Amino acid sequence: MKFSIMGLVTAAFMASASVASAEETLALTSKTLDAVKARGQLSCGVIGVSPGFSLPDSQGVMRGIDADQCRAVAAATLGDAEKVKWVVLTPQQRFTALQSGEVDVVYANVTWTMTRESQLGLQFPNIYYYDGIGFMVKKSLGVTNASGLDGGSLCMLTGGTTELSVQEYFSLHKLTYTPVLFSEGEEARKALLADRCDAYVSDVSDLAASKAARGDAGNDLLILPERITAEPLGGVVRKGDQRWFDIVRWTHYTMVNAEVLGIDSKNLEKALASENPAVQRFLGLEGELGQTLGLANDFTQKVIKQVGNFGEVWDRNIVGVDRGMNNVWTKGGLQYSPPFR
Repeated sequence: MKFSIMGLVTAAFMASASVASAEETLALTSKTLDAVKARGQLSCGVIGVSPGFSLPDSQGVMRGIDADQCRAVAAATLGDAEKVKWVVLTPQQRFTALQSGEVDVVYANVTWTMTRESQLGLQFPNIYYYDGIGFMVKKSLGVTNASGLDGGSLCMLTGGTTELSVQEYFSLHKLTYTPVLFSEGEEARKALLADRCDAYVSDVSDLAASKAARGDAGNDLLILPERITAEPLGGVVRKGDQRWFDIVRWTHYTMVNAEVLGIDSKNLEKALASENPAVQRFLGLEGELGQTLGLANDFTQKVIKQVGNFGEVWDRNIVGVDRGMNNVWTKGGLQYSPPFR
């Protein structure tokens, strides 16, 4: 008899848990989405001093691939890509700002790591840039590979993954170095140019963008061939708001899928007349995919029209970097969207 009662209690608990889980899964709203709508702005954390990723132009408009990811989420949730409140954060401030609720999402050159998900209460909805850590030197130094930096000084950021990765690489290869640490990239880049260190260490995307930003003077700089890590850069959200995680994830996939389907900001109107069921479903002309996220059914149209597909975002922001792994899968890259169905 005791066993039967326990069995009933267990069954009731499991049924209750199952209902709660189902309700959570089916919930169309999220606290973060509600806050964004009430505020009328997406609060987006960016580095703000990173060429190609987030950096104000001469008119003070934030530009870069990170900035456009923020705009895409604003377009998807608010219908207006310009409704973004930019919150400039140092690498040390990025996660605290997100954990405290100061920002809704972070796009700030953040590498997706296990401990950031397992210990910091954060989640990475997507990888929008496959990167790796490398070295940049002045050509006048005469160094052509990383082993030539043995005994040298290295400028790098503190508070990210770079410090530890460099330490492991140099220890593994029995090389020595003196770290010269900075809290943000522009200071580190200036330090290299001022000969305060022998090399600047950062993601290769940052090195290439910094080199390109110097114009002809960039020819005096050399990016060494070694890539000492894989650095998958992702957007970041707080754990505990699954629907918001879904929204940020599928916003990125919207831009990727649009490129795969050949839809961009310029031919969107023509695509709306397509008889292809996959295109009609993707653009919200059939079905209720947008509503399943708690968004307007045509949210994909707003993202594509106002921000563009992923190829447009790349071409607009990334200079001097071979797209390689960051191309869509139909062109040999790793950018791949699950089906919109």
